[in-house]
Amino acid sequence: MTPWFSATAILPELSARWQMDEVTASWMTIAVQLGFVTGALGLTVTGLADRLPMRQLIGWSACAAGLCNLALLAAPGPGSATLLRFLTGMALAGVYPPAMKLVTTWFIGGRGLALGMVTGALTFGSAFPHLVRAASAGLDWRVVVVITSAAALTSALMVALIVREGPHGYVPAAFSLSELKNIVLNKPLMLANTGYFGHMWELYAMWGWFLAFASGALAQAGLGGALASWLTFWVIAAGAVGCVAGGCLADRIGRTATTAIMLILSGGCAALIGFAFTGPGWLLVLLALVWGFTIVADSAQFSTMVTELSERRLVGTALAFQMGVGFGLTVITLRLMPAFAQWIGGWQWAFLLLVPGPVIGASAMIWLRRLPEAARINGGRR
Repeated sequence: MTPWFSATAILPELSARWQMDEVTASWMTIAVQLGFVTGALGLTVTGLADRLPMRQLIGWSACAAGLCNLALLAAPGPGSATLLRFLTGMALAGVYPPAMKLVTTWFIGGRGLALGMVTGALTFGSAFPHLVRAASAGLDWRVVVVITSAAALTSALMVALIVREGPHGYVPAAFSLSELKNIVLNKPLMLANTGYFGHMWELYAMWGWFLAFASGALAQAGLGGALASWLTFWVIAAGAVGCVAGGCLADRIGRTATTAIMLILSGGCAALIGFAFTGPGWLLVLLALVWGFTIVADSAQFSTMVTELSERRLVGTALAFQMGVGFGLTVITLRLMPAFAQWIGGWQWAFLLLVPGPVIGASAMIWLRRLPEAARINGGRR
């Protein structure tokens, strides 16, 4: 997943190279989301997520993502670069949802932790370009593109040589569009999806624009350079630990309880972090790390609930549907954030826009917890 934020990590350099304003530059990130949505919904309407061998789908998709990312080096301008970002996101749709499904073939018990590890890997992969940019401060921006592309291509090779499906496999399913009604009319499943949609309203807008927020906050303190990139890396990377912790907690106390708690905590951080914009620095770092930890700690549990609440033959399609719609929402918040920041007078209070997402998501989790069908979640530990 390292190509996801590769352009975001070098956005200042690309903006200067192509003389892009903030709104135009935002499409470097938004295009990836749009590509992912297109790819995920494509998997949904074709049923390919339940028809193709998962190893082949993941491996070839990771290879395509790495090559599209590498092609940024030859992009002559922002138009072609945006198209390449779109294709990168489209390819990554063939990596993440099928990977979640593949891991479930190895686990019945402990599935929450197992999928938490997958989402933790996604989180670290998403943070990795910021680490490369911070560690290579002063070097050419192309270093970030080359290293993140190489990581994706290496992962494709690893899938081909090492990864295998587990003993709890799925029978390839025939699919028609009429099957979608079995997803959208499944009330418990759609409540789990609503929790995920609220979570996604917040997640990628925070990940995508935290560097801008941190740069503004550190500039207030007379700090700059690579410090904002370092802070952004650690904030996003904290979520990798959060995903594992969230998986452990969900397997112990239940998925609806864990997701509701994390949504409330992350929404609280979104509401409060503006107070730390002008200092003290330790408060900004503390709130940011807590937010980075909690904002994605629940993510895998929504997907895990989908594998437990949907019909087994439609697990891949249900996951692709959940992620396709969820990532569609991220396009809205990623596009709104810079406009909202400009309207509100700067980045200090811009993250207030994200608060409604976790509020709606937590409400959906509390509602789902009360339904009798929730007994199917986590062996009854709802």
